[in-house]
Amino acid sequence: MLRLDAPIKTWDEGLPLGNGIMGGLLWGGNNVIKLSLDRGDLWDERQPDVFWKDGWGFDDIKKLVAEGNQAELLRKYDNPYGEAAPTKLPGGRLVLTLGDGSEAQRFTLDTRRAEGRVDLNNGTLTCFFSATERVAMLRVSGPAVTCEFLRPDGLNKLGYSAAEFGEDEGMLWMVQDAALGLRYAVVVAQKTEGQETQLAVAITANTEGMDPLEIGKQRVTRALSTSYEAMLEPHVEWWNHFWAISSVSIPDRRIQRHYNLVKYFYGAASRPDAPPMPLQGVWTQDDGELPPWKGDYHHDLNTQMTYLSYHTAGLRDAGMSFINFNWNLLPIYRAFARNFFGVDGAAMASVATLAGKPTGGWVQYSFTMPNALWVGQTFYLHWRHTMDKDFLKERAYPWLSEVATAVVGLLEERDGKLYLPLSSSPEIFNNAFQAWRPPNSNYDLSLMQWAFDALAEMADVLGKEPDAARWQLLRSKLEPLHVDENHVLMFDREKAFDQSHRHHSQTMAIHPLGILNIEGSDHDRKVINASLDSIIAHGTQEWIGFGFSWFSCLLARAGRADEALHYLQDFERAFLLRNGFHANGDQIGAGLSKFTYRPFTLEGNFLAMETVHEMLLQSWAPNPSSDPTPVIRIFPAMPKAWSDASFTNLSAEGGFLVTAKREHRSTTWFRIEATQTGLLRLKCNFGGRKVTFNSSQVVRKQGCYEIAMKAGDVLEGVFDVPAGKPRPTSDAPDCPST
Repeated sequence: MLRLDAPIKTWDEGLPLGNGIMGGLLWGGNNVIKLSLDRGDLWDERQPDVFWKDGWGFDDIKKLVAEGNQAELLRKYDNPYGEAAPTKLPGGRLVLTLGDGSEAQRFTLDTRRAEGRVDLNNGTLTCFFSATERVAMLRVSGPAVTCEFLRPDGLNKLGYSAAEFGEDEGMLWMVQDAALGLRYAVVVAQKTEGQETQLAVAITANTEGMDPLEIGKQRVTRALSTSYEAMLEPHVEWWNHFWAISSVSIPDRRIQRHYNLVKYFYGAASRPDAPPMPLQGVWTQDDGELPPWKGDYHHDLNTQMTYLSYHTAGLRDAGMSFINFNWNLLPIYRAFARNFFGVDGAAMASVATLAGKPTGGWVQYSFTMPNALWVGQTFYLHWRHTMDKDFLKERAYPWLSEVATAVVGLLEERDGKLYLPLSSSPEIFNNAFQAWRPPNSNYDLSLMQWAFDALAEMADVLGKEPDAARWQLLRSKLEPLHVDENHVLMFDREKAFDQSHRHHSQTMAIHPLGILNIEGSDHDRKVINASLDSIIAHGTQEWIGFGFSWFSCLLARAGRADEALHYLQDFERAFLLRNGFHANGDQIGAGLSKFTYRPFTLEGNFLAMETVHEMLLQSWAPNPSSDPTPVIRIFPAMPKAWSDASFTNLSAEGGFLVTAKREHRSTTWFRIEATQTGLLRLKCNFGGRKVTFNSSQVVRKQGCYEIAMKAGDVLEGVFDVPAGKPRPTSDAPDCPST
């Protein structure tokens, strides 16, 4: 539940509502309530004139870098990002003027029902975006309301013709012709009976049919004839199912509230049959301007981190939005590999439109190929959590192998090692010429190491022995990660980590890739802890919001729970707007960052959600290149302040659903259900206490409990604390004989 006192003065603090394709922000005050509208597939896809001319492509970039021609690099690849198009388009604003004497007092978002509410001094206004129909519904009790629709002023920057407005028999609409043949309509229908007014809102486009206005009219007419209450019933049923998938309970009220809100974002903004969330999801900026950073798809952190936490939460329908999107764009990616990079396989524009077209931008990151390998981790983790062999065969392996094939096409061999022709480390040195780093940066290197290992693993499972051998050979030709004399991960072979930096790109190997972990060698542990210590030592002044929540994930993965909580709490108190949206700058003047601006993007929120997962449940293989079998760790990074916690049906790699309870800083019970047949490995991090299993088949090996399970099998464990023996203060790596 999110409660905000009226007035809400700005669009970006409104109550977020949505159904995956449509979104809205409910805000306002006094007797005026506003609903900022959005639709996920409204895009201006026009490309800058300089693109695809005069040898525009990767060979040209290499040539200009070799010449040191920064001016031409900026002109052809970077500066076009400043043009108005391409861009995500805002949908517009519905303005409701309440009847005489009505005034807003409080705004409430019921996340369980996905329904917004405005308490008035003489009634209520409620609103939901139907989970089962492409329509939004509003209901106002009290004196009759009037409504109008406002066209976004930002569209004036795009050179569009004036919109067509119309009104007829309780209905009003706007029809806008946009670029490249896009035509869309916003339609609002209204009826008043006694002291109640109901409204239905639809945003339609000619991607759905020849006449979006007629489609919209039919939708709102049908919705109003059905009624608010009847439309609400299947909507609430959908959300009841959503919330039943998994749950988390932690004693920190603020972090719990934020976790629940971010989980709600998945349900409101991501569906399998709708576009995935770009920077602002389905809540595009509504202040008379076009959205920041074009509201686009940034594939050097933002999309990957936005879709990282759905795996453990088990929200696979939400995740399939991103997977389907990238799968369907494979023909575009193949063409981009061929036409821009001059290689076989598939390559993404790393800053892209809904259609997968490049937008331009800082060239070191907008046109770098290894970013696509990071996108491929979503496919990989989806398979690891479901163990769906059909998905592996038909989606995960083909997609990642095509992307990796394109990367291999760029590699150059020198002295038995493979190097990219150009390298960078997001986003050190921003877009200065110095941002070109000697290949391979640790960012690029860790992505290639992870990808070749993952592909070898997948090929082996699929019985593709020649493929597996080829990926293993490529992996063997990559250098080790670059570390300095103090065991700290460097940006690259020449540039030590020596400054505060917002993007923890040099630590990718620790999290999210997990190829460096604390259960590895002594050297690995030294590198992990030295690198994290160095980040702390250099401070957070150059960070923006996502840097805090990502660093919390890094610390939790390393078992440094109290520090992870510290940075997570800093994120939650300083980098959120009133409605929970992640603002990139410090919003409370806490001195945590020199950045105090407020453009909101969603990846910081989802990284905070993932930190909670990392604290409660981890499931990764300690030696993935030699044995990819995951090890489940229950409550592996619990802060001392969190003495009691529980979770239900969180997903673990290997195809397991885990439920567990912790009391007085100790695990007291767990339940693990196998959704696929396979070997369960459970880390013995239970403080030396004896666990009683419901099966006699459990054995202990190398610090883990193991049991072969079939799909549908359930393993339960209960802990017995003998009388007179005090409870351990925390779970610790200790596994007694049983």
